[in-house]
Amino acid sequence: MTTKRDTYKTILKPSKETLFKEKGSKFFGYAFPIFSEEDVKHCIEKLQKKHHTARHFCYAWQLGKKYENYRANDDGEPSNSAGMPIYGQLQSFDVTNILVVVVRYFGGTKLGVGGLIQAYKTSAQLTLEISKIVEKTIDEHFILKFEYPEMNTVMRIIKEENISMESQTMLLDCEMEISVRQKEAEKVFQIFDGTYKVSIKKKEE
Repeated sequence: MTTKRDTYKTILKPSKETLFKEKGSKFFGYAFPIFSEEDVKHCIEKLQKKHHTARHFCYAWQLGKKYENYRANDDGEPSNSAGMPIYGQLQSFDVTNILVVVVRYFGGTKLGVGGLIQAYKTSAQLTLEISKIVEKTIDEHFILKFEYPEMNTVMRIIKEENISMESQTMLLDCEMEISVRQKEAEKVFQIFDGTYKVSIKKKEE
């Protein structure tokens, strides 16, 4: 039985600029944390202002905690010679919610498709190597409702199961939002569901 993956790797802040040179061409590499396709657009526009004489802004991005969306763009380079080699490095480093852009200044000597593939791959690799990659858990959120006398019971379970509290309202009727690592979610749900005078439901996205 295969266990469902409940972690993902990403970066929390943009990388430093990297530079790779090949036969006079310069390849500047950048990595950005992103959360939407709109973020991609903003990052590319920023780099176009910074490198306004560059000819190619090739990139690949991956989005989603389950790595569900991606795109690769050759931006005028021969088909699959730039975007896909960059995307290959995103896969190799196993990262998501990330954009890697390689800006190329042509140096006068053609590299050929094989040379381009190698150059874009190397530039993306250098960029990801200097990026601080972190591993995060995929969490599920639940809402607990209970009356104040049940507080001790609820807090004991939260402590025993090492559960994160996201928010709480402590009045006569208490409400609490908790987050639980995905692989523990079913177990935690069953514990609270079976606890007297405590109701639990999954938080809607």
